[in-house]
Amino acid sequence: MNENNNHLNFSEPQDDNHELKPRLSPTMSPLSAAFFGLVAVFILYQIVGSIITLAIFGLDIANADINAIRLLTMGGQILFILFPSLLFAKLIYQDVSTIIRYKYPSLREIGIFVIGLIILTPLLQEFLYLQNYVIEKLAVASPFIKQIKDFLTEIDKLVEQTYGNLLAADSVFESSFVILVVAVVPAVCEEIFFRGYVQKSFELKLKPFWAIFITALFFGLYHFSPFGLIPLITLGLFLGFAAYMSNSIFIPMILHFLNNFIAVIAYFVFGSEEIMNTTVIDMEHAGEHTLNFILLTIVFLALIYFIKNYYHLFTKAKGVQNDMS
Repeated sequence: MNENNNHLNFSEPQDDNHELKPRLSPTMSPLSAAFFGLVAVFILYQIVGSIITLAIFGLDIANADINAIRLLTMGGQILFILFPSLLFAKLIYQDVSTIIRYKYPSLREIGIFVIGLIILTPLLQEFLYLQNYVIEKLAVASPFIKQIKDFLTEIDKLVEQTYGNLLAADSVFESSFVILVVAVVPAVCEEIFFRGYVQKSFELKLKPFWAIFITALFFGLYHFSPFGLIPLITLGLFLGFAAYMSNSIFIPMILHFLNNFIAVIAYFVFGSEEIMNTTVIDMEHAGEHTLNFILLTIVFLALIYFIKNYYHLFTKAKGVQNDMS
């Protein structure tokens, strides 16, 4: 039995059909392909998309029909994120299914990573409390930091207002449409782009950690949430870890959907102040939030360790099965 099959080598992507699939023959460097995709999608979705929005609705977007904006948002994700991802994968790699990790996961795999998301969600909320507590203390001590904080707060308010308008719903049908626009479509489009095309391209040239980290960094930056940047990057790291370990795009899709879906439902129940505010500060309970953050971090890291061991055992068992067959 090949010694490499006895343990999970985190330096190599997991691929159940690695020996059966033909070697990829990219028409350009995978690193160049990844950065080309990041730049192209940014220009298409953020710049071209904004120009189209202004051309249709003008400068008075606040009074535009919200359902029309939702349709445009959904169309932009499909046309300017999903379609380029599939097109670039086809033109550069030919083997689209390998690049986007088209493989069905087991229910057990899905369940393990969903548990991780359940732990990660409150962990990131506790981090936000601590982050904003520290920023507030620094702003009080330094006028320069206060100016930066005030500037970023204004940007954050614009982002919150935009999402708040998209999430507002007055009927079951409208609520279902919101879930489609905010949870379903982004989960499919963004994961095929980030955890599929971009991260897989990086994995072909970089060590897995750096492939996952760089992809998560751009994932966070693309969302333009100043105070939510680190939580978004952390979420991106977990989604990238899930994609790499399972080699299935469907797991990060499901996690992404659940993350957004829970946020939408929480918005419907509690309102924008509780859910959308990434600048929330709780000065009176900093010690409690610190303890919660430490405990949740320990539990989350323990789960990550368990997941790595789970795939270690799975790979080992598969190697034994292959030797016996």
